[in-house]
Amino acid sequence: MLGKVVMPVAISALVYLGVALGLIASQRPGPVPQATGPEFSGLLADGFEAPVSDPAFMRDSYATPDGVAHPVTIVAEGAVADKPLVVMVHGSGWHGQQFDRLAWALRDVAEVRAVTLRGHGADPVRRGDVDHVGQLEDDLAHAIGDVAPGRNVVMLGHSSGGGLVVRFAGGRHGGMIDAAILLAPFLQHDAPTTRANAGGWAHPLTRRIVGLSMLNMVGIRALDHLTAIQFAMPRAVLDGPLGHTATTAYSWRLNRAYAPRRDFLADVAALPPFLLIAGARDESFRAEAYEPLMSGATDAGRYHVLAGVGHLDVVDAPRTETLIREMLGAL
Repeated sequence: MLGKVVMPVAISALVYLGVALGLIASQRPGPVPQATGPEFSGLLADGFEAPVSDPAFMRDSYATPDGVAHPVTIVAEGAVADKPLVVMVHGSGWHGQQFDRLAWALRDVAEVRAVTLRGHGADPVRRGDVDHVGQLEDDLAHAIGDVAPGRNVVMLGHSSGGGLVVRFAGGRHGGMIDAAILLAPFLQHDAPTTRANAGGWAHPLTRRIVGLSMLNMVGIRALDHLTAIQFAMPRAVLDGPLGHTATTAYSWRLNRAYAPRRDFLADVAALPPFLLIAGARDESFRAEAYEPLMSGATDAGRYHVLAGVGHLDVVDAPRTETLIREMLGAL
């Protein structure tokens, strides 16, 4: 009798694993189109030079318990005890230098720490990978560190970095932040705010993602390091002076770690008071869709759509700085 029960179960398990492994093996990373996705021309033409000789601007690092040093740009002018701490989280494929101009502009009203996430930047331990889902949140908690009682902590993120801020708010470290600033945040691939494949920027290996998700559902994580998504990073960036700092693909576990959970509205509901800014010309997301979607989960947000502004341009748009200054001043 026992054998009659065990045998079908074993066969079903083998079929399940076979389907999962077959899906994973059926799709591998390959060339991606270079002519789609967000417009990088403004970013490439940006003439801002980081004032690295100024003591108020410092390239530094912070350590996590596993002994890894993570790059961070710290901008702080004068005494900071009475200023909010703003931790900035970059978008997919890039690094903390994305915020050089904005961080410098805010030096009189905040202490800024612009982090470069694990798996990114000039010399990561493993480019495009983390050790486990949730590790980026743990790293950000260490980037915040110990903050004096009564001092406000604000987490700012752009694109996938904005999605990570949302995830952070809904996770075990969410109580560490007092406010959030979301610049065109990624919520989920199938959220009403997201254009197909993020406007051509993201190229997910869908069958592989499904197969790896199936394995994770039964506790098998040995293949979580496999590439699950690629990005259409322009050749003009890859061939430029910072091309070696670009990250063009993510593992399954980094891709999962760098976004809100599947029930993203539950993470949205956990956000502290937040400011959301998106450009009306955003190539990856639908700026007008954020407020109708997110206001149903929380009334903690203020939403602004900037005319004539694209996905990458929103970070350094003059109106963005003005709105951030107003928010920080009101804390």
